[in-house]
Amino acid sequence: MGEFELIRQYFQPLASNARNDQLVLGPGDDCAIQRVPPGRDLVFSVDTLVEGVHFPPHYAPSHLGWRALAVAVSDLAAMGAEPVCFTLALSLPEADSDWLAGFAEGLSRASQAFGITLAGGDTTRGPLTITIQVHGTVKAGQALLRSGAREGDRVCVTGPLGNAGAALDYLEDPEPGARQRALLASYHSPQPQLKLGASLAGKASAAIDISDGLLADLQHILDASGVGAELDVASIPMSEELRQLQGVRALDLALTAGDDYQLCLTIAPETLAALPAPVREQLTVIGRIVPEPGLTLAGASAGYQTQGYDHFGRSD
Repeated sequence: MGEFELIRQYFQPLASNARNDQLVLGPGDDCAIQRVPPGRDLVFSVDTLVEGVHFPPHYAPSHLGWRALAVAVSDLAAMGAEPVCFTLALSLPEADSDWLAGFAEGLSRASQAFGITLAGGDTTRGPLTITIQVHGTVKAGQALLRSGAREGDRVCVTGPLGNAGAALDYLEDPEPGARQRALLASYHSPQPQLKLGASLAGKASAAIDISDGLLADLQHILDASGVGAELDVASIPMSEELRQLQGVRALDLALTAGDDYQLCLTIAPETLAALPAPVREQLTVIGRIVPEPGLTLAGASAGYQTQGYDHFGRSD
């Protein structure tokens, strides 16, 4: 199968998913065209996934299609942006029709679920590598940044943590039980917090998506904002499946494991109290911002590393 036939058969159909009037021109020309409405800011981000680094070899292509787009779209959620379109650069060792059909199916389901349209991309031969750039928009001046946390703000998360990290123990299990399947779903089909992120734009003081682990990602907010935080580890939300399967290890996973793609955010207490109940009830307060740099864990019996993974061999 040639490159252009591959694109026509597997990816051209995705250009009609969730199409909107902001994507003026999609695949087929040298560039796509996006029109940004008045009063909106363009928000964009790019993510690369490499086989053996970001996902295991021989990972199911349908899971990979969903996961690849979800990981990228989660960055839009962290900025409070609404998704518009994405581009895909795909390197493949070979044009395997079964693999391509599965990958395109997962990608199509994700694009429809997230309301984002394929705008274009590129394919080439090489080690399996997926690069997705996502575009969205947010009301001008309302994007959520990492640099806005202030003393007294509450630290919140949007859902249970640690499930995806625990799922790594069960990826090769041929017959996972119900509890294992619940954890695996968190890994295979992460759910970017798009609606919740958009509802917090202009309200939360800072935000980030939890991709490298709660402690590592919260530390990015603290560094950018020049503040510290005190967390109550007893308040960290964890699923019953995680607690039952992992026992004493559950808290460690909730604090340090990545790939959850929930949001960690800071918000002034009075703003939190004034949020509509359906929004406020999705947030779990786990701590507060303090003026002195550093991250203190109340109730933790051991020290934890707050530095994230570095692809070139050191933590940062």
